[in-house]
Amino acid sequence: MAETLTTKRANETLATDRAKRRWSWALIRNQWQLIMMSVPLLIYIVVFAYVPVWGWLTAFQDYRPAKKFADQTWVGFKHFKFLFSDDHFLQVLRNTVGMSLINLVLGFVTSIVLALLLNEVKNMLFKRTVQTISYLPHFLSWVIAAGIVATSLSINDGIVNIVLMKLHIIDEPIVWLSEGKYFWGIVGASNVWKEIGWNTIIYLAAMASVDPSLYEAAEMDGANRYRKMLHITLPGIKPTFVILLIISIGHILDAGFEVQYLLGNGLVVDWSETIDIFVLKYGIAQGNYSLATAGGMFKTIVSVTLLLFANWVSKRLGEERLL
Repeated sequence: MAETLTTKRANETLATDRAKRRWSWALIRNQWQLIMMSVPLLIYIVVFAYVPVWGWLTAFQDYRPAKKFADQTWVGFKHFKFLFSDDHFLQVLRNTVGMSLINLVLGFVTSIVLALLLNEVKNMLFKRTVQTISYLPHFLSWVIAAGIVATSLSINDGIVNIVLMKLHIIDEPIVWLSEGKYFWGIVGASNVWKEIGWNTIIYLAAMASVDPSLYEAAEMDGANRYRKMLHITLPGIKPTFVILLIISIGHILDAGFEVQYLLGNGLVVDWSETIDIFVLKYGIAQGNYSLATAGGMFKTIVSVTLLLFANWVSKRLGEERLL
């Protein structure tokens, strides 16, 4: 009897697998146009994102460009040991994580608040004007944006010092870009100014997809605007927020390069250097390609690990996830 049941279940499983296989091939035949359209993109990703990964092998060598790859000297984890025993790299790692966390918190909070406020604006002309003004800095290169930030913070006629002195918050101008304790905040504020408008786009799109009948029901129950924002709008954009948060956590070691490189100087070097600048200065510029590769490899592995961990936590909490 038991053998008969086992045979029956095995036949059912085999039939299900065949049905899934037929369904998969049928799906491929029906969507072959879409699949063919995605082929160039897949080739691009493989060629430029996965094929170069073999170059990570140089992190385990004393790589010299004049030698063939097979003639390079293998040194194991020498460059990784140097990185994690070097006080300068640990300082750079601290700067990277600190600025990333500031950018993460400020970026999410400010863009969600601005999106909530714009979503409540009924005057379309005013709303479009605010959106346009807030989007424009996104299209500026960091070279121009850093120049504007440096001019605004200048001790001579800088708008920030003028406003703070007019408001009697400070008694004399501050040399903002010469004191390390201000640098992380300046980078965070600069990122908010440059990207807040662009970051609100996806939240406004998510808010537009919230069922209007929920707002009508809330109005009938006497809910004011703040109640509707708190109990309808914010829960409505939560899946979007969770997905963007998972992606952002994967970039926690990607604090940036241009803004720190352009606004940094010798007086704030202990606070301004990130992993990317370290790789450029002490790896590529000095010809130590193996050290540069080790630094970049560490950054990538940590980013992927954090991304998978955040995705796992989100799954365990029953929230949206990437994978």
